[in-house]
Amino acid sequence: MSFELFALNPPILTTQSQVGKGAIIMDVNTLFGIKGKVVLITGGAKGIGRMIAEGFVRNGAKVYISSRDAAACETAALELNALASKTSSGGSAVALPADLSSAEECTRVAQELSKREQKLHVLINNSGATWGAAYDEYPDNAWTKLLTLNLHRVFTLTQALTPLLEKAAKKTSSSSSEGRSDDGVVIDPARVIHIGSIDGIRVPLLPTYAYSASKAGLHHLSRHMAVELGPRGITSNTLACGPFPSKMMAATLRDFGEDIKAANPLGRIGTPEDAAGACLFLASRAGAFVNGATVTLDGGVALVSKI
Repeated sequence: MSFELFALNPPILTTQSQVGKGAIIMDVNTLFGIKGKVVLITGGAKGIGRMIAEGFVRNGAKVYISSRDAAACETAALELNALASKTSSGGSAVALPADLSSAEECTRVAQELSKREQKLHVLINNSGATWGAAYDEYPDNAWTKLLTLNLHRVFTLTQALTPLLEKAAKKTSSSSSEGRSDDGVVIDPARVIHIGSIDGIRVPLLPTYAYSASKAGLHHLSRHMAVELGPRGITSNTLACGPFPSKMMAATLRDFGEDIKAANPLGRIGTPEDAAGACLFLASRAGAFVNGATVTLDGGVALVSKI
């Protein structure tokens, strides 16, 4: 077929043999379900991470929560398991505290998870910090802290967990479209989801120089990982989040909350359902062909001109 004819009449892949072994299933539970998946969420005890963790637990995933605040991890796990016990989802939460700004701790988390699980289906890199100060007073150590936690250790942890993620992508099924088909095409890969920021896309109003630079770097790191890890059965995507209720945003929302809402085309800030829903999509069969994307999760505020 010539290129011209191909462009005008692209082949439609509908047969079983063309898309991999197994029937094509379009029901919502199969497309968007994540029941039984093993998930690690860094910074999963508070803020956006906690919102995402609840979404996965309520829908049947086993979620490991990791952050340096051990007490907060334990509390979040107890709360989430209490919620799961009231439903039939089968989800659960496990505290796995660690200081993820440390390379040694990233390695320890990967080793500990490998002792407990044979595979990791979803890694959500959410741990992060911010630092605001006037340009003339912006400290050098802010760059060290934020670039290390928000960017460098994301690579360190993902690299350490790649063998477990690869194992999740190698599941084979001869009776469904999940896993690796006979011709070696991964239909349902493992997922890495990075929590970025619209401040890595636009220039923020606040003087958070190291934060915005680290998030811009994270967005591009995710794209680089998508190319490297895709052939290994792992996708890499980023959510560029706008304002959500969290400890990091507490002071800003307290002082400017109404203005922030008014500036948003949708007239509000993000909710737990928004954060969890976006991650559930990217982690499900419905999001299996999304790779290297930066999804703005902000109600459209990043599109609004400041002039």
